[in-house]
Amino acid sequence: MTVTPSPTKTDLAFTQEQQDLRSTVRQFLEHHSSESAVRRAMETSEGYDPQVWKRLSVQLGLTSLAIPEEFGGAGGGAVETGIVFEEMGRALFCGPYFSSVAMAANLLLALGDRTAMTKYLPGIADGSLLVAVAIAEDSAQWGAGSVTLTARSTGSGWRLDGRKMFVLDGALADLVLVVARTGDGPSVFAVPGDAPGLARREMSTIDLTRRQAGLELADVPAELVGEDGAAGPAVEHMLDCVAVALAAEQVGGASRAMEMAREYACTREQFGRPIGTFQAIKHRCADMLVQVESARSLAYYAMWALADGAQDGPLAASIAKAYCSDAFAWVVAENIQVHGGIGFTWEHPAHLYFKRAQTSRVLFGDPAHHRELAAQRLGL
Repeated sequence: MTVTPSPTKTDLAFTQEQQDLRSTVRQFLEHHSSESAVRRAMETSEGYDPQVWKRLSVQLGLTSLAIPEEFGGAGGGAVETGIVFEEMGRALFCGPYFSSVAMAANLLLALGDRTAMTKYLPGIADGSLLVAVAIAEDSAQWGAGSVTLTARSTGSGWRLDGRKMFVLDGALADLVLVVARTGDGPSVFAVPGDAPGLARREMSTIDLTRRQAGLELADVPAELVGEDGAAGPAVEHMLDCVAVALAAEQVGGASRAMEMAREYACTREQFGRPIGTFQAIKHRCADMLVQVESARSLAYYAMWALADGAQDGPLAASIAKAYCSDAFAWVVAENIQVHGGIGFTWEHPAHLYFKRAQTSRVLFGDPAHHRELAAQRLGL
C-alpha cells in the first residue's frame, strides 16, 4: 500500500484516503480489540494476540505506514500514524505498535544510518521484527542528555553496562535500540533480545494494557547505529514524534470515555427520567466535550506540523502532549463520576481507561516537563 502525502498544515483537513484509513482501522479494532479481547490480552504472557498482530501488519499494513517505500513501507507520515494511534487509543489496543512504529522506526529514520535502516526497517514494516527503544533510567528522565548507561569500545566491538527502565515492550522485543553514553556523547546501539549479559524483567504497572520492562546490561555486546556521540538530535526528534503519537492516542481514549459517559447518561434512569436530563450531568458532559475537542485540535495541529516539517513542530508536540495528558486524565475521571458506583468496579471498562490515562500522563515526560520544554522552545 502506498500512501498519498499529507496536505500542508495550512489545510487542516483529512484527505479521503486518510478518512478511509480511519474507517478501516476502527472496524478492525472494533472486532479485534473489543473490551473482551483487551481483557484476554491483558492476561497473556505476551500481552497481545500474535494472530491479531499478524493481520494488522500483513493484511492492513499498519506497521509499514511511516516507513519509506525503499525500506518496504507505505511512505506515510505523522498524520497517517496519528490517525492509527487515535483509533488504537480509543480501543485500548494491546500490542507492540507504539514501541516499534512510533519509537523504533522514527529513531532509525532520524539517525540516518542506511545500513541499519536496510537491516531493520523492512522487518518493522511487515511486523516480523519487534523493536523496543530504551532511554529512561532510574530517574525517569527521557532526554538524551540524562543518559548515564555507558558504552565502551573494545577490540571486538562495543560493550554496554548499566540499567534501563520503563522500556515499552522491552521484555518481548526481538531487538532493543539502547541509548547509551560514550566518551563522545549520546549514541544508539542495537542489542538483540537474546544477547548475553542482557536481563529483562516485566515491570509491575497499573496499566495492564501496555507492557513495560526493566533492563539490566552487563558487558552486553552491541552494534553502533549512526555516528558515535551524535545521537542527541535524533533522539530528541524521536521524542517529539512520540509525544505527538501519544497525544493522538490520548485523544482517542478521551473521546471514547466521553462517549461512554454520554451513552450511560442517556440510558440510566433516576426518579423516572434519564440522568442526562439533570443539569449537573449536562454540565459534566459539556465540559468533557470541550476538553476532548480542544485536545483533538492540538493533537491534529501537531500531527500536521510534524508531517510538514514546520519550524513550530517541536513546540506543537510539547504543547499537545501536555494538554492531552491533562485532558485525558480529567475526562476519564469525570466518566467514572457520571457512572457512579459501577464505574469503580473491575467489571466496568471505565477503570481500564483511567489506568491508561494515568500512565500515559507521565510517560515520556509529564505535563509539567512538556510545559517547561515548550517555554524553552519559545525562548522564555
